[in-house]
Amino acid sequence: MREQRRPSGRRSRGRRRKRRPLYRKIRRRWRRGGPIVRAQMILAGAASAVAAALLVTLFVTAVFRMAGQKGSTEGQAVREELSGETAAAGNGALQASGLQMTETDGNMPASAAESPAAVITPEPEPVATAVTVTCVGDCTLARDSNAEYDMSFTEAYDTYGPDYFFDNVRDIFTSDDLTIVNFEGTLTESEDRTENRFAFKGPASYTQILTGSGVEAANLANNHSFDYGEQGFEDTKAALDEAGIRNFGYDRSIVMDVNGIKVGLIGLLELYEEMGIEDLLIRQLEYVKQEGAQLIICSFHWGDEKSYEPTDIQYALAHSAIDHGADLVIGHHPHVLQGTEIYNGKMILYSLGNFCFGGNLMPYDMDSAIYQQTFTFTDGVLDGNEPDYRFIPVRVTSAQDYNNYQPTVAEGEAARRIDAKLSGHAYDEDYSEDYTEEGE
Repeated sequence: MREQRRPSGRRSRGRRRKRRPLYRKIRRRWRRGGPIVRAQMILAGAASAVAAALLVTLFVTAVFRMAGQKGSTEGQAVREELSGETAAAGNGALQASGLQMTETDGNMPASAAESPAAVITPEPEPVATAVTVTCVGDCTLARDSNAEYDMSFTEAYDTYGPDYFFDNVRDIFTSDDLTIVNFEGTLTESEDRTENRFAFKGPASYTQILTGSGVEAANLANNHSFDYGEQGFEDTKAALDEAGIRNFGYDRSIVMDVNGIKVGLIGLLELYEEMGIEDLLIRQLEYVKQEGAQLIICSFHWGDEKSYEPTDIQYALAHSAIDHGADLVIGHHPHVLQGTEIYNGKMILYSLGNFCFGGNLMPYDMDSAIYQQTFTFTDGVLDGNEPDYRFIPVRVTSAQDYNNYQPTVAEGEAARRIDAKLSGHAYDEDYSEDYTEEGE
């Protein structure tokens, strides 16, 4: 019987050596190694993991670049953040283990952490802007040269000064963004009076009446702007310009900045050409649009004197103005209030009547009104909402039975009568006025 031999720990030469799995080698080295060896293994493992993650990140980035795709802003932020954080951790781990990372691409830095940080730009908030516009009717800041001085507009100015006339409405004018008047008369020293039945003029210093009460713009297209010829008209424009009051009319339309909004102002005289001015109207509307107007206001001197009913021409021109781009139509000349209309979402004021009327001590009708509307814009575009407006009933005088040239807010029965006229009910018996002495 053969004696059994105890294994010596060596395998015979003829038998193939069996390899141990890698994880067993790592585990065996971990068990046998001391603290230093274990620390080295930890650092080497961490460096390997980070390097692998970094290579994956660089590969993904290269693919996106080659494809020419930028991706969404959020995706860019995630990729850049991941690349930056991974590269920073990788550099730290590699430095601790004594390894170095070199550039793998001439366009790619050694560390993605050197890439600029992603910036996420939030969507801008819509910018809302409001422009409040105030409109009034005829302002004749003068007297007829043939009229008596006693109790005239001139005497009131000499006695009380420029702030007297709008004293009772100044708070309204100064609380808005733009106040527009129809300036009916001249500011001149010319003696070249026309053959008009009434011709009005005052000195250039009368502009203080407007500037002291927050009036910023004046329409000059009316039947009294040439009472003293071409010279009187040019003098009036020069006086208003000198005072800083924007003026417009006829073929001279303007665009002015109000709260960052470009407002176009157009003034036209209908009395002599009737519908013949429509071509000029359309040209002026196109002009202010080309100048960048975001809000367009048309001021018409039209209609029949002392008539509470608009004419067919008034209706046609008003509708044409809005059809071609106007946002508000203001009317004057009849010296009385006429009804209003909202046409295609835009307000039409057929006549605001007299306001501060120095041309007559006893006007035919002393009722008037202030119109005020707030226009709202979103990112510079006018909102298409229904008009946000109000009418303020006014009497052209603060006296009871004569014109003292001081417009005053009306109350009680007078306010109700004015509201009825604006609603087109001026012929109702309960809301009529009868003055024994008539004037213009």
